Amino acid sequence: MRLLLTRPLSDAERTAAELRASGHDVIIAPLLHIEPLPDTAIGTGLWFAGYGPDRAAPPVPNYGAAVADISARLKKLESAGQSQPAPAQPQPDPALASRLTGAEAATKSLSDQLAALNRHLDDVAGAAQNALTQAKSAASAATAAADVAKNATQNASQASAARGDLDALAARMTALEGAIKKLTDETRQTASAELDGRALRLALASAALRTAVERGAPYGAELAAAKSLGADPAAIAALEPFAASGVSSAASLAHELSALIPALQQAVEPTSSNATFLDRLERNAQRLVRITPAEAPAGDDPATVATRIGVDASRADLTAALADIAKLPDTAKPVAAVFVQKAQARNAALAASAKLAADALKSLGKPQ
Repeated sequence: MRLLLTRPLSDAERTAAELRASGHDVIIAPLLHIEPLPDTAIGTGLWFAGYGPDRAAPPVPNYGAAVADISARLKKLESAGQSQPAPAQPQPDPALASRLTGAEAATKSLSDQLAALNRHLDDVAGAAQNALTQAKSAASAATAAADVAKNATQNASQASAARGDLDALAARMTALEGAIKKLTDETRQTASAELDGRALRLALASAALRTAVERGAPYGAELAAAKSLGADPAAIAALEPFAASGVSSAASLAHELSALIPALQQAVEPTSSNATFLDRLERNAQRLVRITPAEAPAGDDPATVATRIGVDASRADLTAALADIAKLPDTAKPVAAVFVQKAQARNAALAASAKLAADALKSLGKPQ
């Protein structure tokens, strides 16, 4: 590369040497020349300090001729570039253009044909794949059919062999069913006989239990026998509290009620602070001598009810006595509370024993 240096000569020579070493063509043409002013103290001081140009600086060479030569050469080049005519534009060849158009059309047709061929090849490949799949399926089906035929043959032979076994088994089943039916009939007869005997024993135990309850005697053994033979649990539970001692008899309860009559009559008599000495004397005399009428008096006043309870006690009619005691005033009922509890317990035991006996007789009459 050709370079033009316009620096001062002292700097331009060093720069030119470096550029030439790098392979450039360098022309030195300084446009400036630096020198100190003689009448300037600052300039003189810098000069003596060694910062100014050398005192014996060489004269500036005259490069005017070189510059003029370079300018002339540049102008010559510029004029030669301007005077050269512009290159003519090439004219298109019609024949070549027609050939190019035909080639493009042929190329497009070939591309379309190639695409159609590719699609056809794809269809053929898909059809071949489907045919291969169907062939494999047909082969598998043929193999399965062969296996089925083989198994059918084997099953037929096995069926003929198993038919004889089934006939033998059916004969054994028939014999076994006959034996089971016979055993069932015998068992039913035996069970019926046992049930009949059990029902008879239960009826006898229930009758003995009822008799013991009515007599007021202990009935532990009779109750245990009825319980072991399957008697009604509710009736058994009502009888268990008195099994060891027996229920109170009607006679003993009637005697107990007779002893309560004076207290009942005193409880139902009205108390009056205005009673005379003769009235009190009459009531005391009645307590000493008690007269029981033959017939129960009618009426529901407290005194009549108390008198009728005495008649019930003399007749040992516990049911009527309980009904009359319920008609007493609330102030008089506590006198007979213990008797009422005993009488009700006796009635419950009698009802339970009667129910057991009736149920036993009823089961004895049913066909088993």
